[in-house]
Amino acid sequence: MQHQPTPRIAIACGGTGGHLFPGLAVAEQLIQRGCTVTLLISPKEVDQQAVKAASGMQVATLPAVGLGRGSRIAFVRGFIQSTFAARKLFKQERPEAVLAMGGFTSAPPVVAAKAMGVPTFLHESNTIPGRANRWLSRIVKEAFIGFPEAALRLHTWHAKATGTPVRPQFRPSDSAVCRVALGLNPDKPVLVVTGGSQGASGLNDMVISALPMLVKLVPGLQLVHLTGPNDVEKVEKACTANGIKAFVRPFFAEMNVALGAASAVISRAGASSLAELAAMHVPSVLVPFPAATDNHQYYNALAFQKTGAAHLLEQKSANPETLAKLIAELIQVPGVREKMCEALGQWHAPRAAEQIAESIMKAITDRRRIAGKAGMTETSTLQHHQSAIT
Repeated sequence: MQHQPTPRIAIACGGTGGHLFPGLAVAEQLIQRGCTVTLLISPKEVDQQAVKAASGMQVATLPAVGLGRGSRIAFVRGFIQSTFAARKLFKQERPEAVLAMGGFTSAPPVVAAKAMGVPTFLHESNTIPGRANRWLSRIVKEAFIGFPEAALRLHTWHAKATGTPVRPQFRPSDSAVCRVALGLNPDKPVLVVTGGSQGASGLNDMVISALPMLVKLVPGLQLVHLTGPNDVEKVEKACTANGIKAFVRPFFAEMNVALGAASAVISRAGASSLAELAAMHVPSVLVPFPAATDNHQYYNALAFQKTGAAHLLEQKSANPETLAKLIAELIQVPGVREKMCEALGQWHAPRAAEQIAESIMKAITDRRRIAGKAGMTETSTLQHHQSAIT
């Protein structure tokens, strides 16, 4: 019996943590199934830092440039360079499948793989698909979606609702242990503030304004604040001024520990962040990023609010009093907290990464089987001709 080579799969997942971390979750599932995985990421610092914790995976950086972050010329140049770079990489080590997780690093590898006859897939985590995934959905073999309504905006009949993958370490944890790990008091409440992998200055300013009232409403409140690269000093000063014990960092790779310590969370509404909140059953106030493409974060948060899984607070209409009262209620009113935690259960998709990995593996197995039958047919035909000649 002929030995089958190890399946090689490329996952394009760079640009933001919201694309990268779900990609890592799928990669871990594929590695468990004996695959070799290459992560394709962007040159951005958030990507380069996040993949340092990835083990057992190969990593390649593509020179893509986001359309919203530079000129169209730079975007087109980056797209072309990334496509050629992906094609060169795939010629050296041909993958049997390519998975795109969304964002500007996704399109070039899929285009390169499609041109080489390699099966392609995508995952769309948001309610409203991004531009890259809307375009890619026309050419991929199958699309996986985090919110069922996203299927209506993709150009494919082959969409499967899987939920958004989270890494296995995201599960309900002992809050006291997590608080001690962060240098906090294990017996006092903790508010976690996160603007996603890149931080959020508008959100940081909103929280700073609410701190004086929060301290009054929630005695002994502690803060875990992931600020992004620019606001660390400003937030630290505000915490000192209000007598708040705090863990303030620009970025923190062990997000599961931060959420494990939380009594409540204030967060942007990227789909990956929501999936992590759901996995850990942490109540939250969601403040969507107002400049998100197609306002997709608002619609993500709205879906959670409609089911009672989170509070939605728009940045343009928010004030310190409203934010402080919502957080105080989540921390201090057990019935409100328990109801929200229960509602979060319906948004947790523990098998999302597993389902995606299984679908990709099935496609590879089917393709190998067809190729094997074709090879057997060719061998049989050749033998028949040889026997006729003799």
